[in-house]
Order: sequence, then C-alpha cells, then structure tokens
Amino acid sequence: PPSSVASAPAVSSQAPVGEPVQQGGGERFSKNQKDLQELCKRRFFYRPAFDIYGGVAGFFTYGPPGCAMKNNLIRQWRQHFVIEDQLMEIEDSCIMQHAVLKASGHVDRFNDFMVKDKGDESKFFRADKLLEEIMEEKLKAEGLTEDQNKEYTVVRNMADSFSLKEMADIFKKYQIKAPETGNELSDPYEFNLMFPTPIGPGGYLQGYLRPETAQGIFLNYKFCIEQNANRLPFGVAQVGKSFRNEIAPRAGLTRQREFTQAEIEYFVNPASSEHAKFDSVAPQMITFFHANEQLAGKEPFRMTMGDAVKTGVIKSQIVGYMIVRTHLFLTISGVSEEHVRFRQHLPTEMAHYAKDCWDCEVFCSLGWLECVGIADRSAFDLNAHAKSAKCDLQYKQLLDKPIEQEVLVLKKACGVNVMKHFKKDGKMVKEWIDLLPQSELEELAALTGPKIVEVEGRPFELTPELLDFERKKEKISVSAFTPGVIEPSFGIDRIFTVILEHVYYVRPKDESNDDKQTRAVLGLPACTAPYKVAILPLDQRISRNEKYIEDIMAFRSQLSSLGLSSTSDESGAAIGRRYSRNDELGVPFALTYDFDSLEDGAVTLRERDLMDQIRLPLADTAELLRDLCTGEILWTDVAARYKQA
Repeated sequence: PPSSVASAPAVSSQAPVGEPVQQGGGERFSKNQKDLQELCKRRFFYRPAFDIYGGVAGFFTYGPPGCAMKNNLIRQWRQHFVIEDQLMEIEDSCIMQHAVLKASGHVDRFNDFMVKDKGDESKFFRADKLLEEIMEEKLKAEGLTEDQNKEYTVVRNMADSFSLKEMADIFKKYQIKAPETGNELSDPYEFNLMFPTPIGPGGYLQGYLRPETAQGIFLNYKFCIEQNANRLPFGVAQVGKSFRNEIAPRAGLTRQREFTQAEIEYFVNPASSEHAKFDSVAPQMITFFHANEQLAGKEPFRMTMGDAVKTGVIKSQIVGYMIVRTHLFLTISGVSEEHVRFRQHLPTEMAHYAKDCWDCEVFCSLGWLECVGIADRSAFDLNAHAKSAKCDLQYKQLLDKPIEQEVLVLKKACGVNVMKHFKKDGKMVKEWIDLLPQSELEELAALTGPKIVEVEGRPFELTPELLDFERKKEKISVSAFTPGVIEPSFGIDRIFTVILEHVYYVRPKDESNDDKQTRAVLGLPACTAPYKVAILPLDQRISRNEKYIEDIMAFRSQLSSLGLSSTSDESGAAIGRRYSRNDELGVPFALTYDFDSLEDGAVTLRERDLMDQIRLPLADTAELLRDLCTGEILWTDVAARYKQA
C-alpha cells in the first residue's frame, strides 16, 4: 500500500553532472486504470457533466467524495504555500476583456497545432499529442536499432516544440494517418484555444473566458504591492477556474475545457536570484530531466537542489526553492516520490512569455503527465500591461545615496518636430517615445531606415531623419525597474488524478474463504481524504439505541468544532463489508460503536492501511483523530498507548 504520510535559455553542450536514474515501475497504474475509473464512477468521485443528456467531452462533475477530496487538496495547497510562504491571495473575474488578453499575447499566440481527418471532418486531433502517441507505438516495436530508438525518443520529447512547418514535415516523414479511420490528415494549422464571449446586451465589447488565472494577478500587482508596504519580493496566489477550448479533450480529468488552476506569481528584483529560505531546501534530492538529456535521448538524473543551483542546472535560487516546495506539496498530498521528475522546457517549446521553465511531471497510466509548470516569466506581463494600459507598473526604490546616470532623451527641437510631423497625433506619439525604456530608445537611436511602431493600437512610421537624441547626465535618487516574476502554476484536476492512481491498491484475497470481492483501497493521506473518519454502529440495533444517538451527536459536534469531516454507514451490511466500503473512499479511520460501548463509553478505532484496531474512550477520540490527521502523533504511538482491540 502507498504511504499515507502527511528569452529562451541556451542549452549548453556539456550535460550536467548528476546521478543518472531510470524511472519506471509504474506498470500498476495502467493495470489498475480500468478498475479505478469504475470505482470513481460508482462511488461518484466524478463523472461526465450533463451525463443524463449524454455528456459533452471535456466537462466533468465532481460528486460528494470527489468534491470533498478536491477541496481538501486546495486547502492543503493554501496551507503549504499561502500560509507557510506568507503569500497574498486574490480572486479575480473569470471573464476578461479583449484588451487584456491582446496585451498578454493570448489573442495572437495562445494556439495549438491541429490536424483533421480528411475523410471525416468531424474528427480533429491535436498534432503534438498525436505525434507523441505515434512515437510511443514505434518505441514499443521489436527489433529497434539503437539509432531508431534514439530518433523516436527525441521526436517524442520534442513533439510540442516543433514549428508549424517542422510539424508538417514530421507528419509527412512518418506518413501519419488518422488513428481511428486510417484516412489522410490535413496539414497542421493553428487553433486559438480561448472561448470568446460578448460582454453586455449589445455584445459590442469582446471578452473571453480566462485561459489562465495568472493575468488577474498581473492586473492587480499595483494594488497588491501597495498592501505589502511597497516591498519586494512578495507573492500573490489565486485559485479558480480557467477555460480552454481543447481540440481533443480526453483522458478523464487531465485535459478538460473547464478546469481548476492554483497559481502563484512571485514578484522579484530581476537583479537578484537569491531566496531567503533557500538553505532550508538545498539538501532535498530532486530528479531532473534537463534539456540536454532530452535532446540526446538520455535518462533523467538526480542531484540535490543545492548542487543543481551551484552547477547551473537551475539558474536561480528562487526557481529552485519553488521546485522543492512543489515536490514536497505533491508527496505530502499522496503522490509517490519515485514517480516525480522536473523536466526543463526545450528552447523551441518555451511559452512566448517564459525565460526558463520546468514542468513537474508525474508518472501515471498516461505516461509522464505535466501537473505543475514553474516558469521564469521575467517582466514580460507587467511590461505588456503597463504599455497597453499606459500605467506605470515599475517598482521604485529609494537609493541610499544618489547616483549620476547617463540617459538617452529626445532633443527638445526633435520633440517639437515629432509633434508637427504627426499633427493631431503628435503629442501622443512624443509622449509614447518619452516613456520608452532606455533599451528601446537605444534601438530607435540606431535606426538606419523607417520603422513602423504601434501607439494606442495604431501604426506610425518613425524615420532616422525624424528622430534626434542626446545623452544627458541625471542625478538619480530612485532606482526604478519592472519586477521579474517566477510562476508556479498547478493543475489541480491533474494532481487529483495522479494522487488517485498512486494511492489505489487492492488487498490480497483471503484464501481461507470464498469471498470473490475485490477489496480496493484508496490509501489517501489524511490531509486529502474526503472524510477523516467513518462512524459505524456494530449493527442496526445499536443505531436505534437512544444512547448511541446521543453519544454520536455529541461526537460529531466535537469533530466539527475541530474541523474534521466524517461519514457514517448505518446499513445492515456486515461490519467487514462496511469497512471495505469506506476503504474505497480513502477514509483513514473507522470508529465502531458496539454493545460494550453502551456500557463503558469505549469504542473501537481502526486504521485503514494496517487494519490495526485499538479500544479507547469515545471522549478521547475526536482530539486524537485531530492529532493523527495533522501528523502531531503517529498511529504507532497511539497503538502503544491504548489496548489492541
């Protein structure tokens, strides 16, 4: 049973030195997948939304145990990150106006490559995922040469990093057909994943369902830093729904059109990569899948986070800290440590905003599944929104001692010429030039020919003859810069899925009887289990007894006051069968109230995975369960303190 403890970077030619590791041994996930899906549907952890109407791909409903488990997972995330790392939290709108997502790049670049079946135009496929599946099949073929194995591995690893032309060439090279019909496929083409929605009764204002929760944080950075007394670094979190019009949603909860994200934007001084708490995570051993290893068709390697930062595998202590904190959150929540790795994005697959990015991938029945992305977004988003909204989002820091600095500015006469040249738009264009950062002013000063620039969504042509700059020395008493951003982004539904796969197991059958029932167990940690304890009267005579009703009502009240959820089963089924029913739900403890309990006030408490039982006073049980669920005490300590039942 599983444990229940609580700008693209250049890829160096020299591979990092680490301990090579072959990650495997997850065959049980595929073997158990069908039974686990049946359990989830039967016990209503989740099922397709609108199921009585036949459902729509990419939408799901969480039932009572699934909803409770998901809420507990989010609660654990908030405890682990928001509280322990002292983050702020906001809740922003799920609908965003066009201007916001145009500035962020989503309108123009939030695309996947799609191919469609030429013989059946109702069938669409996401090109990179289809390519990955084809390469997986080729790698399973017998008699592969070493060169073929390496070629297919590299193509699989690079599937979501090819350009449109490269993807088309790859599909032609391997003569990839529609998987279900064998028909010819169209050439790959771009498909924007956002759901458009008009805003207002007239529908004149274009909006979109948000494709990520991150943009709401960037839009409110200015107000959050004010609440943080204008201090850097600091982090802001948001948990909520995001929406993506997936091309081919499948594989259960892992590729939905409406899903839950938990994201952190950690705002930092881009000149500093240090983290105050890095030393506390430096000894943690992590499995890395560096870009070099991927391109060479090699295996991942393991090293401590301290060594990873020292050797340049991880460029920043802040990114390193976030990676370790993510690793700890997943393992505390129920993910098996041996099936977690951090894969670096290849330069060609980097998101348009990312300077560096590492995906936390978890092995499951679908193979390696991205569950968390940790990206260095640099200052892309704040700069984009500052420029588009004409809002100053720079961080101002008072210097201890003023310094003299040379700056590039428009000559006064040139400013007048610009205003005359563009007539009624002249003032707007001049102010736009004046507000440009020094790096962009340097580019304008070096112009050798005309350049089209966009000001307030309109094009204007600037020429070298029109522009004349001079360098001036200014006394600077305030340092101004746009903060960089490190972003860990968590896919809650994917994490939910891999936890279920990792904790699922089946008890060996008792050969001494003819019971053919599969005794499935979800070995969930107490922090994510949907209910902390199952309350079971020994039989229905007990459940009708006035003293039992009175005792259990008081006990439930104690549990509620301690923040512990419970479930009960007062059916006429045998006690062993009722234990099994609650094991299926992942309930870590079961309390049995019997005839002796009516006399002495003692109950039997059973631990799910060991199936050990102890006898203790009902009056002690609620606080004891609280301590067990928070990890304050261990079951072994409790078993030593109380009499075995």
